[in-house]
Parts: sequence; structure tokens; C-alpha cells
Amino acid sequence: MRLLSRIRPAPGASLQDRLVWQAASLLLAYPDEALTQRLDTVEQLRAHVTGRASDLLGRTAAALREADPVAAATSYVDVFDLRRRSTMYLTYWTGGDTRNRGSEIHAFAQVYRAAGAEPPVGEMPDHLPVVLEFAATVDPEAGRRLLVEHRVPIDVLREALTEAGSPYAHTVDAVCGTLPAATDQELRRAARLAQDGPPAEAIGLQPFTLTVPPRRDEGDR
Repeated sequence: MRLLSRIRPAPGASLQDRLVWQAASLLLAYPDEALTQRLDTVEQLRAHVTGRASDLLGRTAAALREADPVAAATSYVDVFDLRRRSTMYLTYWTGGDTRNRGSEIHAFAQVYRAAGAEPPVGEMPDHLPVVLEFAATVDPEAGRRLLVEHRVPIDVLREALTEAGSPYAHTVDAVCGTLPAATDQELRRAARLAQDGPPAEAIGLQPFTLTVPPRRDEGDR
């Protein structure tokens, strides 16, 4: 976890956006025993965020504070692990169940390494909270490029969370507010993906082991 004091302005990067990305990364993490500490950090970050983004992040934070811990964990698994439309693995919507996905995941890891950071252990490099943490605290410009390039999957995620009535929708909405407005083409692609699903390939697949951080035993589900 990065502290507010470590987030410094970078050339061409908005400090406001970086604060939103860091707060969103903390809010979108699995609600484990460190949740209260993360929510306290989010409040520190929100104190320096202005406008609609602060309100959106605050809505998610308030819902998580009020939720029963067991119910919050169960809801998280149901929303993000068991529903394809609300997965936070960004390459799922661009590579789907095809061989291309492996190379796309590798590309994320290469961006991290080029910025002098190793991909996190136990977490996929295309997992949205990981990308947000990278953009906030390591390389804002490279991180923004990753987010912009995957704007369509993020829009699909926001729509799915909104339809499900999930409090996490507010946080993803705040992230979308830091990105350029979606074009008509991107909106049409998001609608098509939401309806038809990601690319698929029936044969020649190498299996992936996906782990939502932090690791959870089967008995915890």
C-alpha cells in the first residue's frame, strides 16, 4: 500500500487523477481484514480530491464501512469472480479465451518492467486494481496509456456493476472520469462486447490460473 505522501506530481500527469487511481485501487481490492485500514487511507486521499470523483469514491467507501464483513467478502466473490461481465481482468475482453490473451497479459508485465517495477506476485498484471496502483504510484503516463487502451473493458465493467446495483460501480465510474470521453466507436464496441461476450477459441488453448488478490482458499468461497 502506498501512502499519500509518496504520490508526487509527474510531468504531464494530473495529481487529481493519480489520487483517484490510488483510492480506486484500494476500494476494488478484496475486502479482507485490512479493509478498515484501506478505507482510512482512502479518506486521506479523498481529502485532496475535488468534484464528482470524491463523491463517487465516498459512496463506495461508505457502503463498505457499513457492510457486514462476511457479506462484503461474499458479495465481492459473487460480483467479480463468478460473473464474466464484471471481471476486472482487462485482457479477458480483448483476448478472451484465445491464445492472444497470453501475449496481452505478457505485454502488461513488460510495461511494468520497463518502468522499473516487477509485476506483483500472486496477482495478474491486467487486474484493474493492479493497473490503477501502477498508474498512481509508479509510472502515471504508462499507466494512463494502459487504462485508455482498455477503456472499452472498463466501460463494460462499469455498466455491469451499475446494472447489478453494486457499490463498486461508483468507483469504476470515478476511474472512467479520469479518462478521455469514449468515442462513438468505443461505445458501440462496448455494447457489442456486453451482448456477445469476449473472443473465443475452441482448440489449442493453454490454461491460465487466475488469482484475485489476495489468495482465498476454496473453503472461503
